[in-house]
Amino acid sequence: MASRSREEEELRRLSVQLRLMEQTAETLQSRIGMLNAAITDLTYANMTLDGVEKEKENSELLVPIGGSSYVRVKLAEPDKVVVGLGAGVSVEKPLSEAKALLKERLDELTKSMQAAQQQFTQVAERINADRNRLESLLAAVRQGKTSGDV
Repeated sequence: MASRSREEEELRRLSVQLRLMEQTAETLQSRIGMLNAAITDLTYANMTLDGVEKEKENSELLVPIGGSSYVRVKLAEPDKVVVGLGAGVSVEKPLSEAKALLKERLDELTKSMQAAQQQFTQVAERINADRNRLESLLAAVRQGKTSGDV
C-alpha cells in the first residue's frame, strides 16, 4: 500500500517535471528559430557587402524593398556603410570595419545557436527518459491495482 502511494507521488512529480521540461524545450526551439533568422540575416548582409566591395562609385544596383520589389540606385560611396549598433543607433563605418563587425556578430550568434541546440538536445533526452519512467510507473500502478482488486 505504501509503495503504491510512493509510485503515485512519483507519477505526479514526473508529470509536473515533464510539463516543465516540455515548456523549456518549446522556449529553446523558439530561441533557436530566432537565432537562425538572425544568422540568415547577417549572412545575407555579409554577402551583400562582399558584392558592394567589388562595385565602383556610381554603379547601378537593385536594392530590395520587400514584396519581391526592388528600386534602382546608384552607389555613392562604396567604401562606407551605415551599421546598426542596437537600440535604434547606427554609425557610419568603413566597409572593412563593417564587414569585421558583422563577422564578429555572426560568430557570436553561431556560438549561441550551438549552445541552444546543445541545451535542447539535453532537454529532449531528459524528456524521453522521464516519459519512459512515467510509462513504466503507470504500468506498475495499473498492474498493482488490477492484481490487488482480484
